[in-house]
Amino acid sequence: MNLRSFTRHLINDERGSISALEKFGLFAAVFVLLMFIPAVRGIVGDLFNATLGQVDDNGDLTGTAIAMRGILITIVAIVAFAGSGYLLLYTDLGARLAFMVAGAAIFGWLAIGSMLFVVYAPRGLRPANLTGLNAFQIRIPAIALTLTALILFLMFVAALDRYDKEQGDV
Repeated sequence: MNLRSFTRHLINDERGSISALEKFGLFAAVFVLLMFIPAVRGIVGDLFNATLGQVDDNGDLTGTAIAMRGILITIVAIVAFAGSGYLLLYTDLGARLAFMVAGAAIFGWLAIGSMLFVVYAPRGLRPANLTGLNAFQIRIPAIALTLTALILFLMFVAALDRYDKEQGDV
């Protein structure tokens, strides 16, 4: 196998074109490489400060800047956590099966974690904005998250079972 056929095999799928996931991966790789260039890094830093580094008269970050940073951090964390697991599974299992396995794993983990919060809710000193809440009221969001994650986990497990039965018939 020569280099040309290897690279063609590497970037082409069954349809003969690059998939959306591979396009995103190439974009991310180019972006990371560009961050090593000081001028590009400076432009990205200036753009970050213009949008997420807004300060008020006292020199403190504005509420909008704090909210935008929180939203950006949440999106990046979800993409990094769920995306890295999906990407590893995608390389071995294919897109469809990897999505179902990653979904079942993420929602199973979320159900276990939220159930632990329901059982072992924070004790001791509470922040001022939680005063007046009893022990059950503090657990309501965690209970809702547990039930939602459990339902989604069971849906992914049912989809995996159906996929397995379809593959067994072939």
